[in-house]
Amino acid sequence: MEPIIQVKNVSFEVDKQMILKDVSFDIQKGERVTITGPSGGGKSTLLKIIASILTPTGGTVSYQNKDIQEMDPLDYRKDVSYFFQNATLFDETVEDNLTFPFDIKDEEFDKEKCLRMLARVKLDETYLKKPIKELSGGEKQRVSIVRNLLFRPQVLLLDEITSSLDAENKDIIYAILDELTNEEAITILFVTHDAREIEMSHRVITIHKGEVENTQ
Repeated sequence: MEPIIQVKNVSFEVDKQMILKDVSFDIQKGERVTITGPSGGGKSTLLKIIASILTPTGGTVSYQNKDIQEMDPLDYRKDVSYFFQNATLFDETVEDNLTFPFDIKDEEFDKEKCLRMLARVKLDETYLKKPIKELSGGEKQRVSIVRNLLFRPQVLLLDEITSSLDAENKDIIYAILDELTNEEAITILFVTHDAREIEMSHRVITIHKGEVENTQ
């Protein structure tokens, strides 16, 4: 079976400093893979390259056998969704954020679908009109997940998204991630130091000083 994501000889250099060097690995559809390793080793840079936020200075990233640099960025990001470490919400209310995916697809806002998704992350109907500035960090992260999952991506790229959350919020996010992979075969790539996220993974790739140290 062809991998859904293929990273081939990816390097990234800034101001003559090599951040990543000849990184290669494949990810199969439905896999949960963790990228881990010491801080400053290039993990988040690699995830941003896979997300097409950064462009590698060497090598290629392919999605379903297509070089992502040759794909329409909007089409790619509909299928491959990147989550920042700290949730990025915009405008004034939760509803403003949840209407955005419908606007991109030129579809009518589906309030009932949004309420069902909010309920899955333990947020009730009152949150639709809640100002963003009144949300806790955990609530912002949950709203961000709902926004990104209203139209299902094929791949989730998660950059230490639970690192600043308390145990309750982590449990809520882990439950929905389990559901997505077990029931819908969505592929998940974590960058994390969190032991539980590592345990949730099918495979661990260790990056050390910009190179793949081992996979297991």
